Amino acid sequence: MASDAVVLTVPGPHGERDVRVSSPGRVLWPEPGITKRELAEYLVTVGEAFVAANGDRPVSLQRFPEGIEGEQFYSKNPPKGAPEWVRAVPVTYPSGRSHPQLVIDEPAAAVWAAQMNTIVFHPWASRAEDSDHPDQLRIDLDPQPGTGFAEAVPAALALRELLAELGLTGFVKTSGNRGIHVFAPIRPEHEFLEVRHAVIALARELERRMPEQLTTAWWKEERGERVFIDFNQANRDRTMAGAYSPRALPHAAVSCPLEWDELEHVDPASLTVRTVPERLRSVGDPWARMHEQAGDLAPLLEWWRRDLDDGLGELPFPPDFPKMPGEPPRVQPSRARTPEAGE
Repeated sequence: MASDAVVLTVPGPHGERDVRVSSPGRVLWPEPGITKRELAEYLVTVGEAFVAANGDRPVSLQRFPEGIEGEQFYSKNPPKGAPEWVRAVPVTYPSGRSHPQLVIDEPAAAVWAAQMNTIVFHPWASRAEDSDHPDQLRIDLDPQPGTGFAEAVPAALALRELLAELGLTGFVKTSGNRGIHVFAPIRPEHEFLEVRHAVIALARELERRMPEQLTTAWWKEERGERVFIDFNQANRDRTMAGAYSPRALPHAAVSCPLEWDELEHVDPASLTVRTVPERLRSVGDPWARMHEQAGDLAPLLEWWRRDLDDGLGELPFPPDFPKMPGEPPRVQPSRARTPEAGE
């Protein structure tokens, strides 16, 4: 019914805006019983930190019209009916095509996205005004079967030290699931392919230091029970759940920024839509100062060239990408092996 709606007053940098939320009682997360209204109110409460982390960036919306147990889809073009105060910018995809993507400039825009059934927000690593040049180096530590968050923690701490050796400052957050995301602010001087190469060089060095715990193997059959450093998340149009974004997991987890000294003791499952607002009020935003000083990628790009000279070349791209220069065959290793003659 048309009357089944609430209007939330959302403060922001341009004053208050009233945002209508239809079907506010629709349950999005059945296990804890979290409704669409509660999601919208969560985004109001964490709005300032949410916009600081995800704002002024092209963002893809992961939408769930019937809640996390129903169908889902990604919106890259802004949903129809966007208010005139919600901005969009054109971005170029790996295919060479260009489309507009939503930009969140204020908490009300995030609440409106929730009204459009968005649960997970996926911001680009680059700013809206210069979407071709990332200002964040992003590393995704992805535990493989047989490992979990506890195994990713030592990797993240070692990564922090390695970044510091390079003059880069790491900021850490939970993925919202079993993984850990580490971001480092960088000057927006390099295109995505160069940033990808910097991430690969960083990942290879980290793998050398922790070969039993970490892997850069793209093919799952080669990873074993190790934490995968997902270098392909550094590609153009590849995104992670944003800081303070909810996740479509049964307990309504949030991808939550942490202080480094919290990492060894935190239970990521405790960071949810219902608990993160009070955490933010009590401890503040660990990422508030992220972009006060940006780092230089030159040392990592020198490592990339060093590895090339040592015979370590390009790594596979995602299957939906065009074939890239120097890329190895996109064939699963076990399928690429040919029987010995006479067998």
